[in-house]
Amino acid sequence: MTERLKLHNDGGRTRDVAEAGQPGEDEFRVDIERIRFSPFFSRLAAVTQVIPQVGSGTVIHNRLTHSLKVSAVARSIAITLNNSDERTRSLLEELGGCDPVVVQAAAAAHDMGHPPFGHLGEKELDRVSRSVLRLPDGFEGNAQTFRILTALDSCDATARGLNLTRAVKAAVLKYPWARSDWTQHQRLSSAEMPRGVGDEVSQGAMKFSAYMTETAEMHDALSVFPRMGRHQQTLECAVMDVADDIAYAVHDLDDFYRSNILQYTSVSAEMTRWLSDCRELAGLHDTELDRRRPGHALESMWRHVQEKDPWIADEDAFRQSVQRVNRDLVEGLLAVPYDGGLEADRAVTAFTRRWIDRLKASIVVDSEPHIRSGHVRLSDTAWHDVVVLKFVHSRFVLERSDLAVYQRGQTRIIASLVEGFHEWLRDPDEATTIPRRLLDSVEAATEEYQELYDRDPASLGEEGASAIVRLGRARAVVDYIASFTDAQAMSVNALITGASEEPWEAGRGL
Repeated sequence: MTERLKLHNDGGRTRDVAEAGQPGEDEFRVDIERIRFSPFFSRLAAVTQVIPQVGSGTVIHNRLTHSLKVSAVARSIAITLNNSDERTRSLLEELGGCDPVVVQAAAAAHDMGHPPFGHLGEKELDRVSRSVLRLPDGFEGNAQTFRILTALDSCDATARGLNLTRAVKAAVLKYPWARSDWTQHQRLSSAEMPRGVGDEVSQGAMKFSAYMTETAEMHDALSVFPRMGRHQQTLECAVMDVADDIAYAVHDLDDFYRSNILQYTSVSAEMTRWLSDCRELAGLHDTELDRRRPGHALESMWRHVQEKDPWIADEDAFRQSVQRVNRDLVEGLLAVPYDGGLEADRAVTAFTRRWIDRLKASIVVDSEPHIRSGHVRLSDTAWHDVVVLKFVHSRFVLERSDLAVYQRGQTRIIASLVEGFHEWLRDPDEATTIPRRLLDSVEAATEEYQELYDRDPASLGEEGASAIVRLGRARAVVDYIASFTDAQAMSVNALITGASEEPWEAGRGL
C-alpha cells in the first residue's frame, strides 16, 4: 500500500521502464505525442466511424477525425472542471486529479483498437474469434486499444508497448474489467451492473478493457488510484467517456445531415407522434408496439432505458428532451434540406456548436456514483438529451436497410479473413510463405500466453500448457486483421480468396 500511495501522490507519472526525459519535459505530453505518432493512430483515417465515406465525399467522419474531436471536447471539460468551485476542485484532487493532457491522450487513443468496418466489424471479429479460433475472451475494441498501447506498438524505451505513464493507461480503461470477471454475476440484472457489461453474462462481459494477457497490467495501472472503487473509471477516463458520448451524439448527426441521410419527414413523424400520443402509447403492451408505425420505436426505446437505467431515467425529463431535440434538430436543422451552400453549412455548424457547448456545460462530479455511472457524468437533463440524440442516430441511420445490406457483406469479409489466415497458419507446408508480420505476431503472442501460464497455470483452463500455441496463433490472427484499414481488409480478402486481379499491388504491406 505504501508503494501504491507513493505512485498515487506522483500523479500516475511512473512508467514500467524508467526513462531519462528532457529537462522540463512533461511526462504526459510525451505520452500524447507517442500516441499521435503511432501507426495505429494514423490508420484510423481509413477506418469507418459509422457509415462509409465511399460515395459520401469528405463530409463523413472517420475514426481519426472523431478521435480528434473527442480529444478537443475532453480537454475543454477537464479545464473547466479544474477552474470550477473550490468544493469541486477539492473532490477532483481527492479522487486522483484530472489532468487535461492525460484526458487528451486517452481521447486520442480510445479508438485505436477498432477493426475495419465500424462497430459491426467489431462484433463479427468477436464472434469468429470465439467460435472459430476458440479465444476465450474473443475480441473487443477497447481491450484491443489497451493491448496496442501496452504490447503491440513499440517505442525507444521498449519493444513491447509505448511505455506510457500509469495515469494515461488507466485513463483508456472505459470498462475496467476483463471479460471473465462477470461470469459469476448471472443473477444480477443489467441495471445492477456497470454500463457495458450487458444482459447476458454467462459468456462474460460484452464490453471490457483488457484481455487475459493484459489483465495484470490493467490492475497495475488502476492501482495508482486507490480512491477509485472497483469497476470505476478514473476521473480522466470518465471525462474521456463523456466527451466520446457528446461527440458521438452530435458530430455524427452532423454527418448524417450533410450526406442527406437524415430526412425531415420520417424523423418529424416519429417525434411528433410520440409527443402527441405518449400517454396512449404507454398503455400498450410490448407486443403491441410496431416499430414501423411513427412513435412506436421511440416508446420502445424509452421502455428499454427505464429498465436499464432506473437510477436516472425520468419521464418528464425525457419528454422535455424529445421536445427540445424535435424543436432544434427536426424543426430547426432538418426542416431545410442540406444543399451544400454556405447558408446550409452555417446552419449545421451553428447547431453542432450550440449543442456541444450546452452538453460540455452540463457536467456533474459525483463523489459516490451509481454503478452504471462515473465520477464525472452528464447532468440528468443532458443525459436524457443524449439518449434522444442517439435514438435518432440509431433509428434513422443504423437501421436503414441499404446500410444493413452493405454491412452484412462486410461481416463476410471479416469472417473470410479469420478463416483464411487461420488455415494458412495451420498448414505446415506453407509456413515459409506466411507474411512476416503475422509470423512475428504469432511468436510474440505465444510468448505472452507462455508467461501467463507460468504466472498462473489455471488461467488457461483445462487445456493448460497444451493451449499455449493454439491461443498464440489465434490471438495473432485477430491482432493482424484488427490492424487493417477498411480498404486493406477488402483487398487482402480478395487476395486470400483468389479474387484479386492485382496480387502484387494488393499484397503490399502484408
